[in-house]
Amino acid sequence: MDNAVERAIECIWERYSEPLSLADIARSAGLSRFYFARLFRDATGITPGRFLAAIRIHQAKCLLLDTSMRITDISFAVGYNSLGSFTNYFTTSVGVSPGRFRRLSRTGEIGLPDPEPRPPTGAGAIAGTVGLPEGCGNARVYVGAFGTPIVQHPSVAAAIVDVPSGRPCCYRLLDVPAGTWFVHAVGVAEGVEPWARRTRLTGGHDPVPVTSDSVTSAAVRLRRGRPADPPVLLALPDLEPRPALAGDAGCPVITPRPAAGRHRAVRATPGTPRSMAAAAPARPPA
Repeated sequence: MDNAVERAIECIWERYSEPLSLADIARSAGLSRFYFARLFRDATGITPGRFLAAIRIHQAKCLLLDTSMRITDISFAVGYNSLGSFTNYFTTSVGVSPGRFRRLSRTGEIGLPDPEPRPPTGAGAIAGTVGLPEGCGNARVYVGAFGTPIVQHPSVAAAIVDVPSGRPCCYRLLDVPAGTWFVHAVGVAEGVEPWARRTRLTGGHDPVPVTSDSVTSAAVRLRRGRPADPPVLLALPDLEPRPALAGDAGCPVITPRPAAGRHRAVRATPGTPRSMAAAAPARPPA
């Protein structure tokens, strides 16, 4: 990653509570606004403004989980000057309001987010494998299809996949509306050794086209987080890795059902997990 982008990301993390402008962030990188905006987008996949907004919502999620601060105070602490604007953007990005996110997180009741309502016809599917980086044990992974480069509400299809250490595992997203979608994956992996800490992982695939009554292939390779990764905003259930996994013998066969415009998977997906907290991105060192 370019050093100028690294400096800009450090600036955003350090000053997200301030009324930062594009000129302010570009100045921290020592570049002109227009050249910096293009460079930043090439490195992160999103604009500096969207990266800043994602960090603000991520930090708000952390404050909701870890403090008893009032929601109004949290909105000001993360850089908003309007409670209404903060609440609307938080709800749109996370999938639940700030107050509901706090309540559900504390009671462990956050479940798998509902996907966006599907059209009655014109749906396809996305299928492929999820692989883990070396040095990771079993992992539980959320895989979803999204309209943006950020893992934020809503997804159009999603699944929870249990991935064994050392070998890829198959996933399938059914009833995906026709269009072009980002495939994002977020997971938590056990350490290989009993004393090793769990590792948060992220990954994805470049935008893939989906057409009616067809299956699009998209392999996903998870990796450890990087400073250039936007935070995960969507409220997700706890991704608690299972201690023992045998792994699938092969990928499921997905066949269209033309009459209904839907798809069928031969093998069932492992069960949905219990609830979860927020996922923290890798951030630059202080």
